[in-house]
Amino acid sequence: MSIASEAQFDQARVAERMRDIREATRVVSEGFSREYMRECIDNHRFPQEAWEALGEYGLLGITIPEDLGGSGGGQVELVALMETLAEAGLVLPMLLLTGFARVPIIRNGTPRQIERFVKPTISGAEKLCFAITEPDAGTNSFAMSTLATPDGDGYRLTGRKVFISGAADADRMLVVARTQKAGEVKRRTEGMSLFVVDTDAPGVELQPLNIDVGWPERQYLVFFDDVKLDAGRLIGNPGQGLAGMFEALNSERLLVTAMSVGLGNYALKKAVAYANERKPFGTPIGGYQAIQHRLAEAKAELEAARLMMIHAAATFDAGSDAGTHANMAKLLGSRAAVKAVEAALQTHGGYGFDRDYDIITLWPSARLMEVAPINNEMLLNYIGEHVLGLPKSY
Repeated sequence: MSIASEAQFDQARVAERMRDIREATRVVSEGFSREYMRECIDNHRFPQEAWEALGEYGLLGITIPEDLGGSGGGQVELVALMETLAEAGLVLPMLLLTGFARVPIIRNGTPRQIERFVKPTISGAEKLCFAITEPDAGTNSFAMSTLATPDGDGYRLTGRKVFISGAADADRMLVVARTQKAGEVKRRTEGMSLFVVDTDAPGVELQPLNIDVGWPERQYLVFFDDVKLDAGRLIGNPGQGLAGMFEALNSERLLVTAMSVGLGNYALKKAVAYANERKPFGTPIGGYQAIQHRLAEAKAELEAARLMMIHAAATFDAGSDAGTHANMAKLLGSRAAVKAVEAALQTHGGYGFDRDYDIITLWPSARLMEVAPINNEMLLNYIGEHVLGLPKSY
């Protein structure tokens, strides 16, 4: 059984595209230490200085066509940016959020909407987040109840979303809402729409959750209480937002993979350095197979995830369906990141749990990726049903 993508792309050219972005990103990342990022994380302070530097170097404009004022490129360049930053210990989920939330607007929005909602993100002047998950629906997004009701020439939005990363730091959020209630449609996939909502609009309330995952940004419960939206806030046609939603989610899974692989390699780099220096019995512990094999396995799995990510990103950019490979990349990447951090913890022994050694600090972020933005069990369900042809399991 083959799942090879039908997309055709030049592998050498893809490698060149990634190399160029990685080199440019290192210029920026060298100006911001892990200590700087730890300070932002510990105080839930948005890393505005790093964000502005990315804007100044044109890196926030990746995926935006040059004729719109962006830097061009696609998902290949964006995952290279995300991975390289994470390799340096720079955790910037807002880059992930803004990057994938723009996708449906660029692909389905009008020129006016792109000018209004996308262009300000190129310089970093504005940030985007994404709101889809609901307290009662959870992983079953089709059961969402947030409703946008027609009102004059616009809509009224009512409902709530949960686990919305960076909502207080973002200027706008791309909200998935129903324009038809679930019970009013023949198929559950119908009646879903995409709206751009200002985070400070009247009727929007942000309630921080008591969650700490090792990110500068916090997680929020978001309430929409009769929020008035003009017609220009609707992306695409009403009730036909499903395709745009999945375009965003596939991009999100690739960027999550990039962050996972980057953080995994950051953890391994620290573990290797420690294993080469630590000599409790007179020789470096890195020479012990019990240590060495664990680190080597983690590295092999990170590289496998990275290759799947690159393939999926190139498929995405070629305009083909990248869903299967994006799901597999996220599954492999999140598992590999956890394995790498665990290997680094074991290598450091008791010191691994000392926050000053900066290993245990990586655990929440790496472990979260097995749960979010979609849990790995659902990815396995997808592979079982849509790739292997097994019966639907849920």
